[in-house]
Amino acid sequence: MSIPAAFDYHVAQSVDEAIALLQQYGDEGKLLAGGHSLLPAMKLRLAQPAHLIDLGHVSGLSYIREENGQIVVGALTTYNKIERSNLLRRHFALLPEGTSLIGDQQVRNRGTIGGSTAHADPSADMPGLVLALKATIVARGPNGQREIAADDFFQDLFTTALNPDEVVTELRFAILPAHSGSAYEKLANRASHYAVAGCAAVVSLSADGTCQAASVVITGASVKPSRASAVESALVGKHLDAATIAAAAEHAADGLELIEDIHGSQAYRAQMTKVMTKRALTRAVERA
Repeated sequence: MSIPAAFDYHVAQSVDEAIALLQQYGDEGKLLAGGHSLLPAMKLRLAQPAHLIDLGHVSGLSYIREENGQIVVGALTTYNKIERSNLLRRHFALLPEGTSLIGDQQVRNRGTIGGSTAHADPSADMPGLVLALKATIVARGPNGQREIAADDFFQDLFTTALNPDEVVTELRFAILPAHSGSAYEKLANRASHYAVAGCAAVVSLSADGTCQAASVVITGASVKPSRASAVESALVGKHLDAATIAAAAEHAADGLELIEDIHGSQAYRAQMTKVMTKRALTRAVERA
């Protein structure tokens, strides 16, 4: 069994205490939420923080509620709570449905939306779901609170717009307009359940049935969750029949910095990305 490098363990009792510890330890400090992404990396020594700051005892960051036309989800809300939320299912099936595909029940009992978003693993499902729903990520640091659009948040491999001394406190999702549908499809690694290639799709139809808006995000295949802009452009303003969806899905891998590893070549991931995009769009349109 792999053993992580030695580290000091700190239990933060509040967000402010966590921020202070991040300031104190700088690059040597790392936040721990659910731990299902960070701890395996530490065991493999891909991450070697000298100080681990546990957020598990911070109260008031686990909730799902409706506020001012948005659904607001606390950063420490577990996947299990998201999966079972009737409020989320009522407004967009994408988030609870996608969450149900993450890992296994033990992972979903501990993993958190804020932790996965901040960790930004390119093969994880949650960052792609957050991006597809165009969430706003709320972060707090020593200079106060700020809001970051999901399109600006995920920058590169395990790299986000968060400052080193900031903590994600909640995510805000705008309620979708009427005649909207969403879906997530992925080709999963059978051992880890991470995405080899996946697609999160959200579409909104106008009164005459044409596509008014589309948000299509690719997971697993690239170095970060990536918006499939060419697919979105091929959908908006058109009636989304099978031929239109199929033609749009052919652009799913356009512009992606594709990953190649033991789970699939770049060509394989490109092809599977198209397949997953076609499937996700078809189900999203049916729901719309």
